Amino acid sequence: MSEIVVQQAELAPVAESQLLAWAEAARLEGAAGDVTIRIVENDEMQSLNRDYRDKDYPTNVLSFPAEIPAELAAELDDVELGDIIISAAVVAQEASEQGKPLAAHWAHMLVHGMLHLQGYDHIEDADAQEMEALEVEILGSLGFANPYEID
Repeated sequence: MSEIVVQQAELAPVAESQLLAWAEAARLEGAAGDVTIRIVENDEMQSLNRDYRDKDYPTNVLSFPAEIPAELAAELDDVELGDIIISAAVVAQEASEQGKPLAAHWAHMLVHGMLHLQGYDHIEDADAQEMEALEVEILGSLGFANPYEID
């Protein structure tokens, strides 16, 4: 069975059980694998963003899909889907600036990160539209409004 683990959950403004539920809601059919969600301070996020994306500032969420060859994954008892890193401070700042409920923005970041782990991206416009539509659908099933609608 696939497991989701939260590291440094005390940095999040919502219960760990809520983080786990939101992440699990974004696991698509057939997407097996363990996920680690790490909540970090801005300095750690800035280091990761700089080292892996050449962007020297903290960002809201980073996803690192596991890169396990299919033939090796077939032999493993536990496979990794990947890691999601979230900056608590950036997410709080964005929610405030955008006038969004903090829990809704956290849910969005987890859903967004989970979809990245499952192969979705938003580099091309068509891919972004597909990913955003799926985010809106998942968040709606969780009782959250469309995060892309501007009031």
